[in-house]
Amino acid sequence: MYLKNFFEIKNTDFKYCIVKLPLVALREAANESCEMVSQLLFGEIVEILETSEKWLKIRNFTDNYIGFADRKMLTFLSENNFERQKNLYSIKISVPFATIYNAENQPIIIPFGSTLWLDGENNCFLNNEKYIYDFAQTVDLTNVTPQEITRNAKKFLFAPYLWGGKSIFGIDCSGLVQLVFGNLGINLPRDAAQQIKNGTEIAALSAADEGDLTFFENENKKIIHVGILLNKRQIIHSSGWVKIENIDEKGIISAQTGEYTHKLIKIKRII
Repeated sequence: MYLKNFFEIKNTDFKYCIVKLPLVALREAANESCEMVSQLLFGEIVEILETSEKWLKIRNFTDNYIGFADRKMLTFLSENNFERQKNLYSIKISVPFATIYNAENQPIIIPFGSTLWLDGENNCFLNNEKYIYDFAQTVDLTNVTPQEITRNAKKFLFAPYLWGGKSIFGIDCSGLVQLVFGNLGINLPRDAAQQIKNGTEIAALSAADEGDLTFFENENKKIIHVGILLNKRQIIHSSGWVKIENIDEKGIISAQTGEYTHKLIKIKRII
């Protein structure tokens, strides 16, 4: 039965998938040994661009990021189910990780930023399958303030750095920024070099405020890092792990060595 179903799926013309696992690796190429460039979160919907026997080249509707995912980790959506799904109301998980339950009452632990799709009676559905959740684990999108941005960022303190990661168990610098802002309904691109193109430029650190984004470059003038200001003197960012460190007009000052680790190049205000 498994092989029959696999080949039935393989030969269909599905255009969309939905993520029903907590996290799915998104890779640079169709190979498990290739670099993980991002992750797909529970509830996200993707567009299929290319297919092979094992891999799907997809575009994530959340941020338009393109990569390759193992096809068995995604659930195919028919055209009708896709239309039905996108017309539901969506909310986000706002705790580092939450537990929801499927129709068989099996627990699923899902990360911060996961999407729950609700009908008019607050029932959660993914591809017509019902899930039970605790509304207290979700975010209030009416409370979009700089203070809420930094409060959510602090939920990731001590999360280890992971290139392409987007959860409390491993996250990179731009993933942290994207998750924190995205959870408040502000969709930013995936990478720091793309995120810097958003918002309003702030002329100097002395004019910056809580929640502003700070960008950093390397010796080749390439944007390589991003963090979130807590105030004019402190930043929260993912470098080794998610941490709070001091910052001045030159850049980030290591709490361990007292040396500069990242060269400040630009400050942007998103809200």
